[in-house]
Amino acid sequence: MTDLLKLPKLGFGFMRLPKKDGQIDLATLNDMVDEAMGSGVNFFDTAYVYHSGESEKALKAAVVDRYPRESYIVSDKIPAWEIESREDMDKLFATQLERTGLTYFDMYLIHSLEESHRNRHEDPALDFWGWGQGLKEKGLVRHFGFSFHDTPERLDEVLTAHPEVDFVFLQVNYLDWENPLVHAGKCCEIARKHGKPIIAMEPVRGGALASMKPEYEARLKALNPESSIASWAIRFCMSLDGVVTALSGMSAPDQVKDNISTMKNYAPFSEAEKSCLDQVTKELLAAPTIGCTTCGYCVDSCPANINIPSILTAYNTILTYGDYDRPHFYYRGLVQNGGAASSCIGCKKCEELCPQHLNITDALEKASAVFDVKK
Repeated sequence: MTDLLKLPKLGFGFMRLPKKDGQIDLATLNDMVDEAMGSGVNFFDTAYVYHSGESEKALKAAVVDRYPRESYIVSDKIPAWEIESREDMDKLFATQLERTGLTYFDMYLIHSLEESHRNRHEDPALDFWGWGQGLKEKGLVRHFGFSFHDTPERLDEVLTAHPEVDFVFLQVNYLDWENPLVHAGKCCEIARKHGKPIIAMEPVRGGALASMKPEYEARLKALNPESSIASWAIRFCMSLDGVVTALSGMSAPDQVKDNISTMKNYAPFSEAEKSCLDQVTKELLAAPTIGCTTCGYCVDSCPANINIPSILTAYNTILTYGDYDRPHFYYRGLVQNGGAASSCIGCKKCEELCPQHLNITDALEKASAVFDVKK
């Protein structure tokens, strides 16, 4: 296994940041970063597209401007779908350095490598792979890799063609371990086969694994009363061979405290815990929910300005917990100024960017049938 970096077992993702009045709440974020840094969680991940660029600026304000450079590790990503030429790549990279206030990135990635972006990733005129190695040679990037949302066969193909990459970001959690769209377990096998360190994305599946039906929570709590439900998801990733870091997108101070507690008190699952989690997982997978992780990639592409992840969260709440007032109240707040599920024009731009390969148009139609009626 490549000696990548001495990463902490827990990473801090800047994809889902705390907000106040529609803007990133920097005061709260500063407190969260201080809590993390004080506990040895010094790995921060951002991307050009997160919060429409505000994530990179927030990282500058909360981390770069407040801590010495040698005390933290940063990863950032280039989105192929934003690129038309090598000049675009250089300009975008320069923008990222400016936004973050950094002179180099510890880790740099091709963002969301998957079939829908294959023509860009493999365009010899762009040569993402050679460009990335060039950044390393110039000292602008210390380690180069990619994040991945596709089949294990495709991952094997990429890693065989590009053995020079240093690491891979994979979506890994217990609910997606055998998911035929995510292939978490099989993709981890491929990464290990090629000797690539794995950074586990979505360990709590966008917060979906932080809570569940009361009867499921009771079964987990009976075995481990002091631990949160989210801790089971973090521990699952930490226990996997080849996973160097569980990268959690934390959006509130209590999430930071809870994840840090899990990291500090980490212990492998007992046989009883593993058996219980396996059974709960089987029962959770039997529920007909939409597999949205609220990554938000779809939002900026939507010409109807639909807050797709939030609407699907509301719809999934009904599918999982039943139809009650709270999801409808939440939905009405989301669409009071427009962007109802019924506004979808069926252009499918969102589906081209969805890492989960969801049929979003169909999901919005189903959500509209539930929410866009009087209740």
